[in-house]
Amino acid sequence: MITMKQKPKQFDLITIFPDILSSYFGESLFKRAIKNNLIKINIHFLRRWTSDRHQTVDDKIYGGGAGLLFKVEPIYKALKAIKKKNNSRTILMAANGKRFIQKDTSRLAKYDQLIFVCPRYEGVDARVEKFVDEKISIGDYVLAGGELPAAVVIEAVCRLVPGFVGKQESVDNESHNQVGYLEHPHYTRPEVFVTKEGKKMRVPKILLSGNHGEVDKWRDKKSKSI
Repeated sequence: MITMKQKPKQFDLITIFPDILSSYFGESLFKRAIKNNLIKINIHFLRRWTSDRHQTVDDKIYGGGAGLLFKVEPIYKALKAIKKKNNSRTILMAANGKRFIQKDTSRLAKYDQLIFVCPRYEGVDARVEKFVDEKISIGDYVLAGGELPAAVVIEAVCRLVPGFVGKQESVDNESHNQVGYLEHPHYTRPEVFVTKEGKKMRVPKILLSGNHGEVDKWRDKKSKSI
């Protein structure tokens, strides 16, 4: 449980679609963690930091090319307004960023505040990179925007926040916590599952034996290295 002296870990997202992740962050573990003051998630509407009546956040690319880029000015203003903590880190979600891996969760979990810039279209004016600490990608593919990748990073980091996951053991022993480690298979009831075709699929007998030493050996053997 969080103590009175502990402060919630803060996540700030800058986006032009402020409602796009509201339902996701309002359910399940996120809902409970926010209620228990373990984490705080703020979603900021980038158009708040524009100065024209059309609230323009994007424009054509200098030199030609398809698509639009987010302008540097509103992002710069947003970051200046949002960054409140000394121990903070600003992340630009970008297809050409460093690939996010489990090791990064421990590194990012050390910060009190994580700020995510979530672009759309062709990305951002390259000058934005001067105002962020790093660029992150969640894989070698392109999405329509940075909101979903930011949510992926936030959830991975939140799992390391004490109290976010019900049992700490669930976090300590899962895949990728060690380099190249993939967790063993898991089973639950029924002991025998029968398909419509009559095929019987049984839980491995060792897991029903009650012999914890042998169960641990089986799990170690079934864990994989990549």
